[in-house]
Amino acid sequence: MRVSRQNLKELITSKLHKAGLTEEHAEGVADVLVHADIRGIHSHGAMRVEYYAERIAKGGLNTDPKFTFEKTGPCTAVFDGDNGVGHVASKQAMDEAIKMAKENGVAVVGVRRIGHSGALSYFVRQAAKSGMIGISMCQSDPMVVPFGGSEPYYGTNPIAFAAPSHDKRIMTLDMATTVQAWGKILHARSKQESIPDTWAVDKEGHPTTDPFRVKALLPIAGPKGYGLMMMVDVLSGILLGLPFGDKVSSMYHDLTEYRNLGQLHLVINPAFFTDPDMFKKYISTTMDDLNQIKPAPGFKEVLFPGQNNDMIQEEFEKNGIEIVDEVYEFLVSDIVHRNAYDHKDPFAK
Repeated sequence: MRVSRQNLKELITSKLHKAGLTEEHAEGVADVLVHADIRGIHSHGAMRVEYYAERIAKGGLNTDPKFTFEKTGPCTAVFDGDNGVGHVASKQAMDEAIKMAKENGVAVVGVRRIGHSGALSYFVRQAAKSGMIGISMCQSDPMVVPFGGSEPYYGTNPIAFAAPSHDKRIMTLDMATTVQAWGKILHARSKQESIPDTWAVDKEGHPTTDPFRVKALLPIAGPKGYGLMMMVDVLSGILLGLPFGDKVSSMYHDLTEYRNLGQLHLVINPAFFTDPDMFKKYISTTMDDLNQIKPAPGFKEVLFPGQNNDMIQEEFEKNGIEIVDEVYEFLVSDIVHRNAYDHKDPFAK
């Protein structure tokens, strides 16, 4: 199913507003979800709406949060989301971080007590569009076995980075610290597709290609990914006085309870380190250099990080965003949610 960007945003906004969000916050969440879908990151797009709608309707997200922003130093601050939707809180926190970095060169803003916030690339690209370098990371519920372990402890704990170029292109990295994000497995389930056997394991700890048999994910590059997810958990959990490791609340365990999740934004102003125009030109040069590298056997070209998503966005802007039929049918229906997620384990079908 293909839908226009505006139509998809309106459908998502309407559904989340019906579930209980204010229209302003529903539209804020829709912005982030449409960003994900139009860049081909469907695991963090419209397919998440029914889950959000159920949690909102059952009281597991604060629909009238009192956001607070407290500067704790010239370059540091804490944004408290009061367990409102993470998408809106994280966007506002990044706006504040950008202001601080413009004035002081660097900003580190902790975002505490929020719900799930969607694709981190949205927030780091906010910084890049303002001429800044953006870095963001967030904790998530335990579903990854530590290297050498057989039981989940950390979450997929993603990290994102973005830097502006001399033209409109943005160098963008958005990665889970697992071989693959959990949302990608959800997407495979929604399309009834198999997954590579390097992504996850079943309940016996054996590699599986069946997304419905997944019981734990694997860290990227073994001990290296394990170390990165530890780092993210410390910086977006322990540093902010929040639950950490296997104490982080499950996405599906109880949709009536707040999740108290954490996120960390770091913004760097290139003007405090070098000539900002030269910085952007060198980013453009890096992109061009990468594109001109001779591709290895089996590859057509070398892309810079985020370029594949740029190409998908360009195509979807012209021809409409491709989403799963079942997701579209839910969005246009009168159903708020189908009680499909509450009190399921982290690997709920």
